[in-house]
Amino acid sequence: MKKGVNEVDVNWGSAIYQLVAFVTLLLLVSKFALKPLMGVMEKREQLVNEQIDSAEKTRKEADAFINEQRKELEKARVEAQKIIDQAKKLSEQQAQDIIQQARENAERVKDSALAEIQREKEQAVTSLREQVASLSVLVATKVIEKELDAKEQEKLVQEYLKEVGEGL
Repeated sequence: MKKGVNEVDVNWGSAIYQLVAFVTLLLLVSKFALKPLMGVMEKREQLVNEQIDSAEKTRKEADAFINEQRKELEKARVEAQKIIDQAKKLSEQQAQDIIQQARENAERVKDSALAEIQREKEQAVTSLREQVASLSVLVATKVIEKELDAKEQEKLVQEYLKEVGEGL
């Protein structure tokens, strides 16, 4: 018999045998090779996901720590600025106190010096009055003793005044 171009001679026994062998091989590979391989792949995927989660958690913790450290640093800066401001205020207050004390001391020294000058002046005036009084008595005694004329009396007064001037 001659077969046409459209007719194909298929050996159905061999085709079914190959199909059964293929399905059996597929089942065996699926059970013994594919399942363990898929288990390893799933474990690997789970490990990678855990590492990604852990890395994300660590990154978030690091970000939180950085933010906390920034806040602490800012607090420290503010506190340092407060300390500097307080130190400036304290130094300015101390400078004002020192200036005020110096002014008070200068005023006391000035008042003391003026009082001392006034006492010295009063003592000098008292001493001068005593000297003038004694000289006046002495001049009067000598004038009376000599009974001098006006020229000699004037000359005598000038001499005694000159002596008094040298005595001061």
